[in-house]
This record gives sequence, structure tokens and C-alpha cells, in this order.
Amino acid sequence: MKIVLFSADEAETAKAVAALDPTFTVTPVAAPIDASIVDTYADAQIVSGFAGCDFSAAILSRLPNLRFIAIRATGFDSVDLDYCRAHGIKVSNVPVYGDSTVAEHAFGLLLALSRWTVPCAEATRRGDFAYTPPRGFELRGKVFGAIGTGHIGRRAIEMAHGFGMSVLAYDARPSPALRDAPNVRYAPLDDLLVQADIVSLHVPATPETDGMIGERQFALMKRGAVLINTARGQVVDNEALIRALQSGHLAAAGLDVLPDESLLRHPAPLFAPDASATPATVRDVLAARVLASMPNVIVTPHNAYNTAEAFRRITDTTAANIKAFVEGHPINLVD
Repeated sequence: MKIVLFSADEAETAKAVAALDPTFTVTPVAAPIDASIVDTYADAQIVSGFAGCDFSAAILSRLPNLRFIAIRATGFDSVDLDYCRAHGIKVSNVPVYGDSTVAEHAFGLLLALSRWTVPCAEATRRGDFAYTPPRGFELRGKVFGAIGTGHIGRRAIEMAHGFGMSVLAYDARPSPALRDAPNVRYAPLDDLLVQADIVSLHVPATPETDGMIGERQFALMKRGAVLINTARGQVVDNEALIRALQSGHLAAAGLDVLPDESLLRHPAPLFAPDASATPATVRDVLAARVLASMPNVIVTPHNAYNTAEAFRRITDTTAANIKAFVEGHPINLVD
């Protein structure tokens, strides 16, 4: 069985998969799968990928022996599921691995923004101990708006309560665990945006959430509100976000995700002779650069998942997914 692990900088994952069966040939590849390297691994029967991997039909069609994709994440929007269904390729994910990890990162971004931690640290690093940042704000007493109340959203709500915040929640499918909770109130999305001091996004990438927060939604938000996005980049219209920040309507933003992250990591394909990047893609890349340069914005490189505990859960679940598929009873399959 030929197994290729893309975006596999962690030897631990390759070791765990190789330990499943001595007959497996496990090849860890540090780079994400894309058009430039896919043909090298055309004999792979199982592939596994993480952030930045391209499992579009154009890539998958060049893997004729492929039977199983093990996504080492919860989100699977990088996979062309229609192609997989048509060609008998099963796809699994890691349904739960980082609820605390990602929620903690969301609050890390919020706390850093609330006290201008990054510019303060940069000032003292250059020896400027007289630096005085703009005035910060407390979290206690603020209204925390959680958009999405799955595992991560619910953990973020717990943390908001710990900081003494009141909570409004929105989800197209409200959580039964929260529906009757006395300290959480579900509200229509527009009502949440109008009332929340902090809007934190915890939704998956779906056609329904694509561009979910744009010009109209920013206009509804309180003047001086803060946006936190540790969900998916395409949930937010970043050009509209820039305008909201530049006008002063939005006070700050903390972003761990951006559209077209693979191009941000490896921009060379934008300039290839056969480049197919659309003007919209180029604008997304430029918007990301603008946001990263703004003093009231913190951008981290899709790092919310990155803890030792989360990686252990990802490794264990991925190995279990591959083992179950090979044994004929696949688990954690996505539709």
C-alpha cells in the first residue's frame, strides 16, 4: 500500500502511519500537494494532506490509483467531493482535534488587540521603553458574538463567560447543548452584529458561509467593534474589511485565516506563463498584504491549530482513519 503524506513536516505522523502495517510504503512530503509535484506520486493509493493542499479535480485526476484521502484537519473544503464520489475515492477528516486549541488562539488574538500587545513588544524590543500605545479596552462587560456554535464555538463561549462577557450566538443549526443555556442567547445574525462588541467566527467553509461577512454586515456592526476570524478566510470579504478598518468603523481585527492561503505561501504560480489566477484572486492576495500591514490588525499564518496536544489528536485520528479504511470499515467519512 503506497501512502503519501503531504505537508508532513512532522515525523510523528509518518511514524504513526508506518507503524500500522510493515507492508505500507509511507512517503512524507514537506510540501503541500499541487500541480508542480503531483505527478511524482501518481502511484499513491492513499494520500493525506493538511492546510494548503490542493485536492481539486485537476489534481486528483493525475492520481489514477487513488482510493482514499485522509484530511488531517476538520475542514475538507480543499477536496472536490463530486470528483471523489464519481471515482470511488473515500475521504475522511479529523472531526474534533482543536476545539480548545483554536478557541484559545481566538482569545489570544483578542487579548493582544485589546492591549496593543504586538506594537508594545516591538517597541521594547527596539529599546523604546517610553512607548505609549493607544488606549486599550477590557473584555469584562462586553458582548461576545459567536457566529457558529460547533465544538470550537462552544469552547469560545465558555472562555467568554470566564472573562465576564455576555454572549450572543448565531448558527443556522443551533446547538441543543446551548439552546436552553441560561447564559447564552441565540439571535438572528443581523441582531448579533448590531449588538456585539466582539464578533468571533467559528463556521466551516460552505457555499452558505462564503462571503458571509461583507459590506452590509460590517455596516451593521457597532462602531468600534472587533472582528476575530479563526474559521476560514473566504467567510470574510477582506476588501470590505479593509474599508471598515480604514474608516474607523471597525476598531481592529484578528485573523488566522485568509483566502488563497496557498498563493500567499507560494506566490510564484501567479507569474507562471500558464497562470490562471483571476483578477479576484490577485485582489485577495493584495488585500491580505494590506491587512497584515495595518497597525490595528493581527494576522497569523493559519496557526490556531498548532499545539502539541492538537497534533497528537490529529496524528492518532489520521492513523485510525487510514487503518479503518484499509481494514474495510472506514470511519470519519465526509459527504
